Amino acid sequence: MNDRVADLRKEYRREHLDEAHARPDPFAQFAAWFDEALKSELPEPNAMALATADASGRPSLRMVLIKGFDARGFVWYTNYESRKGKELAANDRAALLFFWPELERQVRIEGRVEKTSAEESDAYYKTRPLPSRIGAWASPQSRPCGKAALIARVAEAGVRHGASPSRPPHWGGYRLVPDAFEFWQGRPSRLHDRLVYLPDTGGWTIERLAP
Repeated sequence: MNDRVADLRKEYRREHLDEAHARPDPFAQFAAWFDEALKSELPEPNAMALATADASGRPSLRMVLIKGFDARGFVWYTNYESRKGKELAANDRAALLFFWPELERQVRIEGRVEKTSAEESDAYYKTRPLPSRIGAWASPQSRPCGKAALIARVAEAGVRHGASPSRPPHWGGYRLVPDAFEFWQGRPSRLHDRLVYLPDTGGWTIERLAP
């Protein structure tokens, strides 16, 4: 098995990424790549890995779905009492990773995380399907809960909140405010293109990293 794993490899040849054609603003560069991922009809192009760490530095990682981005940052929604919520309350630094293997691309984003406004969270919550809105009330996310108990909690929450539930106070949005981006484009012979954007006075500087 170890030999079979070690022999797994792919030669990347699809695209290249150079400073001359990269957009000077990383949000614009991300928007261009994200648009390509959408047009390519990739499975869940909005999926991203979210890395957090607790106060002691112990990391954890999970997949979440981006629900919006603009010049302010990258937004997702979750239970504030979940493991990631508790870790972000203790340590507001986090990292995101988008991986689009069909395009041979990755985007890494690092920064500080803040909660979205109550108005933003309310507006998004109202767009969710009713079962998801009820689930936000019923699930004690990241805490032990048997399947039968969860089903019972969902049924009880459905009766209690009806067809127009308000947003739970323990549920809402987070926004990662970036202070570093890395755009990675796979290249032959593992000589990948890696461009890092770092904040500079009035804008961003671009550096190329060795693969």
